[in-house]
Amino acid sequence: MSDTLNTKHETDRHSRSVSPYRAGFRCVCPNCGEAPLFHNVLEVREICPHCDFDLSAADPGDGAQVFVILILGFVCALLGFILYGTFSMPPWMIAAVLGMVILFGSIWMLRVFKATLVALQFHHDAHEGKLDDKGA
Repeated sequence: MSDTLNTKHETDRHSRSVSPYRAGFRCVCPNCGEAPLFHNVLEVREICPHCDFDLSAADPGDGAQVFVILILGFVCALLGFILYGTFSMPPWMIAAVLGMVILFGSIWMLRVFKATLVALQFHHDAHEGKLDDKGA
């Protein structure tokens, strides 16, 4: 019995050896922490090229977009008030600065938040819920 528990504990420790937050911030595979998670800018790979970990079940949904919209919206509104009030910048310059912040900030934040949600999904072994026919 203790051999079964030790084997299960070692398997769990091995499969969760990479911190999901570190893997998410670095945008790497949640299993090995080595290979890039994304194929293109925001497209999650099907299989990790380093450890052959199956990433096809990864589905962060719209959670990353919601976080990015709310956080970046707050930061840009605050930055806009600071640029206008403190530095008295003209509106066209504020629009240009905030446009760049929104463009590059949203892409970077989407990558990090999406990778973190995927890493947390695999770390906690989250799957789609299914109904059991036995209760009917």
